[in-house]
Amino acid sequence: MTALPDWMHPPRPEGWLAEDLDHLPQAPRHTELIDGALVFMMSPQRSWHSRLTTALTAALMEQAPEGFEAERGMTIRLDARNRPEPDLLVTTVPYEPDRTWFAPEEVRLVIEVVSPESAHRDRTVKLRKYAEAGIPHYWCVEEENGAPVVHVYELDRPTSAYAPAGIFRQELRRTVPFSLGLDLDGLLP
Repeated sequence: MTALPDWMHPPRPEGWLAEDLDHLPQAPRHTELIDGALVFMMSPQRSWHSRLTTALTAALMEQAPEGFEAERGMTIRLDARNRPEPDLLVTTVPYEPDRTWFAPEEVRLVIEVVSPESAHRDRTVKLRKYAEAGIPHYWCVEEENGAPVVHVYELDRPTSAYAPAGIFRQELRRTVPFSLGLDLDGLLP
């Protein structure tokens, strides 16, 4: 068995902390921190996932009113031991070129496009963690016969848990976090 490179060993006995991610240039792209453990996105990304994420980003950027920004490849520092990287997020923070993460109170919507390797984390772990952090809206996008299906959740503040707000096929219309309409079938060729 090959020894792990030095950078893969946690810097402290209790594991990794959120700020450690900014000091791991050797880590694979899209490394996130869940409960103090590094999670690497090592499996190849499917074209369906990549194209859908790109199309969703473009559609949200086009429809977002002033004061909202869509970001890809950015982490959210939920707490000292959790810094997940959603596929897409919508924030109310103006563009800052040197930013590497967002705080939960700066995020209005998180979107995860489910892949086989991330399905459990996206459907359960992240669903719970984003809600507990107070992020108001969560979309989990699944593939159904090649088409996107969006499971929409809204935060129930008294319980700090998400409540289902609908399952959308073909078309998605929402008034929160801002007014938008998506032709889901038109997102992919």
